[in-house]
Amino acid sequence: MKQWLIVPVKPFDKAKSRLAGVLPDAMRAELSAQLLEQTLHIAVTADLFAQIVVVSRDPAALTIAAAFGAIGLMENLADLNSALIQACGYAHASGADGALLLPADLPRLHQQDLVELVEAFLSHPRTVVFAPSRDGGTNALMSPLPAPFSFAFGADSYCIHRALATAAGFTATVVNSTTLAFDLDSPADLCEFVADPTCRLPVKSAIAQHLQNAVMTTQQNTLA
Repeated sequence: MKQWLIVPVKPFDKAKSRLAGVLPDAMRAELSAQLLEQTLHIAVTADLFAQIVVVSRDPAALTIAAAFGAIGLMENLADLNSALIQACGYAHASGADGALLLPADLPRLHQQDLVELVEAFLSHPRTVVFAPSRDGGTNALMSPLPAPFSFAFGADSYCIHRALATAAGFTATVVNSTTLAFDLDSPADLCEFVADPTCRLPVKSAIAQHLQNAVMTTQQNTLA
């Protein structure tokens, strides 16, 4: 089989909107860019995929894709599920018969995660592989192409995707991984990221300092 990796990326200046209350726009954009770079570095080093596609409306994300030898696909519609359908269609038309859909906001991602996802996919003739997030979302989905159902990424998507796969006649295979389950969505996630010594993005120290300064300012205002 010929598997591709598809990485959807929001425009950096609009990414991580739930962190807007704790991080300035420029820092959130830099965090998103570095997460994409880390994801592509891990994927390229793993050497598991015939091709890697980054689908995004952000020219900066497509430039990063090119730097890693990946295909940069300009997103047609401002919607995650539509972008994934577009990228899967492109991959299938280019000869791919399977695709791993992987967001770029998994700071604990390791090569072994990709190995386990691909091995699970190849172990059954008709299977869709899922890695759930801690809050019930879908942090990885590997599917045959053409895709057997429409994607439903968003709140509670893991249960929805499993039901869709089963209804389409596919076995739902689950990869439970603590590294894949952790994504950066909330301020609590961000604090966990800062405290985790295994997360080594260059921007991490600046984020930690910013959060510490914010705490000190709050304490001073409380005492004043």
